[in-house]
Parts: sequence; structure tokens; C-alpha cells
Amino acid sequence: MAQKPSIPKGTRDFSPTEVTQRNYIFNVIKEAFENYGFQPIETPSFENSSTLMGKYGEEGDRLIFKILNSGDYLSKANETALNEKNSNALTASISEKALRYDLTVPFARYVVQHQNEIEFPFKRYQMQPVWRADRPQKGRFREFYQCDADVVGSTSLWQEVEFVQLYDDIFTKLGLKETIIKINNRKILSGIAEVIGASDKLIDFTVALDKLDKIGKDGVIKEMLGKGITEEAIKKVAPLLQLQGDNDSMLKELKVILKDSDQGLQGVSELAFVINNVAKLGLNTSSLKLDVTLARGLNYYTGAIFEVAAAQVKMGSIGGGGRYDDLTGIFGLKNMSGIGISFGLDRIYLVLEELGLFQKVELPKPKVLFINFGENEAFYCLETIKKLRENDVKSELYPDNAKLKKQMNYANKRDINFVVLVGESELNESKYTLKNMKSGDQSSCNFETLLKAVKNS
Repeated sequence: MAQKPSIPKGTRDFSPTEVTQRNYIFNVIKEAFENYGFQPIETPSFENSSTLMGKYGEEGDRLIFKILNSGDYLSKANETALNEKNSNALTASISEKALRYDLTVPFARYVVQHQNEIEFPFKRYQMQPVWRADRPQKGRFREFYQCDADVVGSTSLWQEVEFVQLYDDIFTKLGLKETIIKINNRKILSGIAEVIGASDKLIDFTVALDKLDKIGKDGVIKEMLGKGITEEAIKKVAPLLQLQGDNDSMLKELKVILKDSDQGLQGVSELAFVINNVAKLGLNTSSLKLDVTLARGLNYYTGAIFEVAAAQVKMGSIGGGGRYDDLTGIFGLKNMSGIGISFGLDRIYLVLEELGLFQKVELPKPKVLFINFGENEAFYCLETIKKLRENDVKSELYPDNAKLKKQMNYANKRDINFVVLVGESELNESKYTLKNMKSGDQSSCNFETLLKAVKNS
């Protein structure tokens, strides 16, 4: 007996209903992106490994799916690495391409390659799948969609203010009324590392801090100690892990804590600008919350960082992003500041589903189904269907000359509004029998009457 087929862990099939519901989310996000002036682009699903590797930190690099070179990839393998079973050295010689980990680094590559064709500041949006070799669990997949919006070519903090508004607008339109938009600034984290004497361990510090929600305070401290951050430094940072209050009071406390760090104070000033102006403009249903423990482990962030959570569902982040001052610099284009945010479509879907926020979706279907009574009748029906489609009426012929009951059941199950029956008498008189499946009314008509009836319903 043949083995039942399966799909890789961390991937999913989607039913017609699920695809329709996902498209609803896509459409809401796309409409908002374009309302804010963003333009669409797309990039390849895989990039040269050199484009991706080294941009996400050590942990991120481990999650990148590598693609084996075509043909006899072992013929050019590093023999020493192969014999020593050194996977890192071996991978470089047998894999030159990789599936994209996110949309931001490919976007930076795109900007550098097309810089002479772009009008700056450049506002782009992109909605495509990404891949990560992560351990699958609820809300965490190996293949998932990101919906990104970025601006490059501007250092203005008004961009941060607008991105907070964009988050709020989209989640409000999706019916998520209690989203928390967390905000921090990497300059503040750099300032904290400076005042506790751990500037040389900034990356280790932020990567560990970013795991606070996952492994707790004790786990973070253990990881920091393991990375060589001293107990004295950890004691100094401990009060920050319990920093609470409203945004204004926390900003005041941060000014005191970071009084000896110019970079840290700059971060506080930038945050104050964003928080104060968002408060003046107001939000619809979201709240903006300063979270000094928010780190976002990606190395390329340099300023404001965001993470969004749905307060009513335990799901992890459903969005995130931040400012990157020189991401394009790694590809040779210096002094090109950018900022971007991302929406995690798959987690948003799960949140809407859990909260029952999906309205009953209407699957794509024809307005009218033509019953198949035989070869001559079917040809006559297809001639009519051709004219209906030219008039933007979705029409379909049942493909088989099956029993009438079976064909009518098909129409009922797909909730099709009208059925057309063409038998020998209708064929001879160039007429149609039109049945309204909702009311049960049935009448004989010509093409003009048929078109008017189904188009205006």
C-alpha cells in the first residue's frame, strides 16, 4: 500500500475558505499601505547566500534555509571540511544560495541595485513568504508571510509617528481593538550597556534581553553570565527589568539612569518625540507602550524598535520593526537611513480566528450554473457562457452529463444563485429556462432577459 503523502513540519495547506480569509487580511493591509503612499515591489524567494548571511546575528544565520548547488554539488566541496565533518565550512562550498529569512535585507539589496531608478525617500510595501528553519509551534512556522512597509532615504522621526498610526489603522480595520504597540530605542539599549560597563557585549546583551518573554528573568541572567557579562553589570541592569509606570514617568527615569550616556539620552529624546506626538494625534483602538526590555535581536536596528501584541490572545508578536541607519551600507550604499514595520499575516489570522472576528466569507463562485443535458445542449450553453463572461457575469457549465439531481445539488452546495436549464425545446426555440435558487421562481427567457436578471441580482 502506498505511503500517505505529507508536508514538511512548519508548513500548511490552505482550504478555499482559509485562502479567502487570508486574502481578506491581505486586502485590508494592502489598502492601508497604499493609503499611506507606499508602492509595491517583489523580490526573489531566494537570494545569494552572501546577501543574507551575517545580517541577522549568529542565531538568525542558523535559521536560514540553505539551497544546495545544482548538479554534483559535492564535486566542489571543501574536502577538509567534509572529512572533519565541519558543517559551517562545508556549507559555504556546497551552497551559494538561500531562501530569504525576511523581506528587509532583500529590500536593502534591491535599493542598492536600483538606486538610480528610485525617487528618494522611497516608500515600498511587500507581501511575500519568508522561510526560517525554526522549531515549529503554535504561531511559529517555517514558511510564513510577512507584509512589510519601509521608507528609505529619510531620518525624520515623523516616519516613526506615521508607522504607529499605520499599525493602529490596520488593526482597527481588522477588528482587533486591544493591540499593544510596544516601542523602545536601540540607542537606549546601547546606553544601558555603556553605563553598566558592557558596551563590548552589546549584541550578547540585546540577544539575551530579547528572550525575556520566553525564558524569564532568571533565564536572561543565566544567558548573560554565559556570554561573559559580569554579575556586577547584571545587578546594575536589574532595576530596568522591573521598570514600570506610564510612558512619561519611564522616560523621566531613563533620563536619570542614562545621564552619563550621550547615546542613551539621544534615544530617550527620540522616543519622547514619537510618544508625545502620537499622544497628540491620538490612536483609534491601540495603545503605545514604552518597553525598555524590548530589544529585537536583529543586528541591523539602530533607532526606534517596535513590537505589537494582541492583548486578548496569547500569541506572541503579530508585528514588529524598527529603524536601521545604514543597512544599505553593507551593500556599498552609505548614509541611507531607513525604517520599516512588518505584519505577521499567519499570526494575525490565528488571532482573528480565535477571537471569532472573521465574518462569514463568500467563496469565489459563479452567479449562474448551466445544467449539462448532452453534447448539443452543452455547446449551446458554452456559447451563452462566453457572452455572459464578456459582460462580467461569472458563469459555469457543469462538465458532465450527470443526473439532474446531482447537478442541482452541486449548485446548492456552492450556494449558486441561478441555474439555467437548456433541453431540446429551449435549444429549438433559442431560449433558456432560468431558475432562481433562492426564491425557487422559474421562467423561460431570451438572452437579453437572462443577462439582465443575473447581472442585476
